Amino acid sequence: MPLAPLGARILLAPMEGLLDHTLRDMLTRVGGVDLCVSEFIRVTNTVLPRRAFIRVAPELLNGSRTVAGVPVRVQLLGSDPDYLAANAAALAQLAPAGIDLNFGCPAKTVNQHRGGAVLLDEPELVGQIVAAVRRAVPAHIPVSAKMRLGYNDDSRAEECALAIEAAGASDLVVHARTKAHGYRPPAYWDRIADLRQHVRMPLVANGEIWTLADALRCREVTGCDRLMIGRGMVADPGLALAIAQHDAMASGAASSAVNWAQIVGLMRLFWQGIALRVAPRHRAGRLKQWLNYLRRVYPEAQEAFDQLRLLHDPAKIDQWLAAQTGG
Repeated sequence: MPLAPLGARILLAPMEGLLDHTLRDMLTRVGGVDLCVSEFIRVTNTVLPRRAFIRVAPELLNGSRTVAGVPVRVQLLGSDPDYLAANAAALAQLAPAGIDLNFGCPAKTVNQHRGGAVLLDEPELVGQIVAAVRRAVPAHIPVSAKMRLGYNDDSRAEECALAIEAAGASDLVVHARTKAHGYRPPAYWDRIADLRQHVRMPLVANGEIWTLADALRCREVTGCDRLMIGRGMVADPGLALAIAQHDAMASGAASSAVNWAQIVGLMRLFWQGIALRVAPRHRAGRLKQWLNYLRRVYPEAQEAFDQLRLLHDPAKIDQWLAAQTGG
């Protein structure tokens, strides 16, 4: 059975081009994550085949859960309510732990094709999309949404949140920036608090959560006890676990809950995973991409990045990882 909408306190965010199913697998093995959302699957004017959903969310073949048992909702992106509904119905046949709708992607190419954050200028259409998808799938499958505060400004944020709620969404993740803000700090958490005064459905706060202190402050400002974390988890795989431990013990330190030796073990598993599906010439880049985030938290990651910076041969990286893990 899919996780009940209110059961998840820490959600792992989708990050196109970075936080895919291989990295979801690694990060959920650490602990602390209650629910994941996949990268978006673009819907245009066709009903996608089964393999298109499984390619982005292979967890569908494992009860819609990661190896560690964390449920994964599958995210759809598009602007046509009928085609999104038809694809949601097809996806529902694979028994996902939920279906999420993307109203937050800031990518220029996506927005130019009427997808993601650009739809926030059309609250009525946003509501129509959510309602169409909600009608198309069985009642036991949650239909959620993720939005930014707006496209160029946040003047219609309340309208969009109300439309999403009225259309029957189970919950809503709010990235506390507009498309125009991109990923520049700060995140405007106070606007999530404003939205909470207008809607009754559960809101999940997202944006600029890098540390335990950030998480606690975000909860205080927004009034949300549920958080979605993306880049902060990639940089510190122990962040969700640290938050969970804090919640369990009502105290805790801001340092990572996972040591470097554990990270190296995850890196080796990650390398093995991407070797199964990424062309050799791109594998080194994927590993360095993760290391680049890890440098924010782990001094050892800087040394590792320096050692690997000029290495592109997968065989040599195999040797380096073997040396780090003693074989």
